Amino acid sequence: MSVKIISVAKALPKYTRNTSEIIPFLQLWLEGQEERFKRKVIKIFENAGVDRRYSIMDADEVFNNTSFEEKNEIYERESIILAESCLKKSLSKSLLKPTDIDFLITVSCTGIMIPSLDAYLINRLGMKQDVVRLPVTEMGCAAGVSGIIYAKNFLKANPGKRAAVVAVESPTATFQIEDFSMVNIVSAAIFGDGAASVILSSCPEDSGPTILDEAMYHFYDAEQMMGFKLKNSGLQMVLDKSVPETISNHFPAIVHPFLERNGIKIEDVDHLIFHPGGKKIVQTVEELFGSLGKNIDDTKDVLKMYGNMSSATVLYVLERFMERDIKAGEKGLMLSFGPGFSAQRVLLEW
Repeated sequence: MSVKIISVAKALPKYTRNTSEIIPFLQLWLEGQEERFKRKVIKIFENAGVDRRYSIMDADEVFNNTSFEEKNEIYERESIILAESCLKKSLSKSLLKPTDIDFLITVSCTGIMIPSLDAYLINRLGMKQDVVRLPVTEMGCAAGVSGIIYAKNFLKANPGKRAAVVAVESPTATFQIEDFSMVNIVSAAIFGDGAASVILSSCPEDSGPTILDEAMYHFYDAEQMMGFKLKNSGLQMVLDKSVPETISNHFPAIVHPFLERNGIKIEDVDHLIFHPGGKKIVQTVEELFGSLGKNIDDTKDVLKMYGNMSSATVLYVLERFMERDIKAGEKGLMLSFGPGFSAQRVLLEW
């Protein structure tokens, strides 16, 4: 019995600006700061590899000193809207009804809400009353792939069932208005908001790439590298500058044993479906694979067009591959990184 990914769909918030349109808001925010520092911040935004981003708040709201309570209320309201939109789209793509879903996983780390997103989706879409719920929080950028792993294991144990993974993130709601640290600035430069939904199935009649294998890889003693600190002003980003180098150092252990246990090498992988964590991480990964004739052009394009949307971003990359006419037998490797520090991997075959 195989588990397949049968559809992927995204949803974007209503507010969007390109980077050049954000610079004037940055300049207002930076008033009173030293001129050299101002120029450095603007350069960070201009060179982040992000041309456009989407947000649940307009730019003037992002740079306004709203409270954690106010920002989280916007996060709750808009997350429900985005989650419903992308789940409906993914169901439509796979010609399914909401009642066809047996396992519902919702993923988010950029706000706090109880009940979680899945409860709202069940009511809004009229899903079955015995649908199994799993809200996944606090796993950051890795959670989109984590959700796929959890869904796959549920479906493997339950033939003839279907699962939905819905990832919704709004990193702009975590921007710290009074924090002029490089971490706050760099995260603001690379992150954007977005949502995506993936439908998986263990029904023999459904078609799509098969999940051959999945695994998690945990970096020891690296809890401090990435995450959020809960402050009175909201969720404050933690992002260590050593992340790209750490990923590079661990890459052989992350990739090669995982592929070897499936009887293949990286040369046998046709498609790289990687999470675009940021420009430096993308460059690090590109250097590792460029010599092998592999590319991560889709990863770079998603970063450029939307920014890093935390857990949802790799699903945007996956959607691009799902919309192509890929030959039977070709393989794809999904990979994302997140707090912990950890790497999540999924091996696909079309």
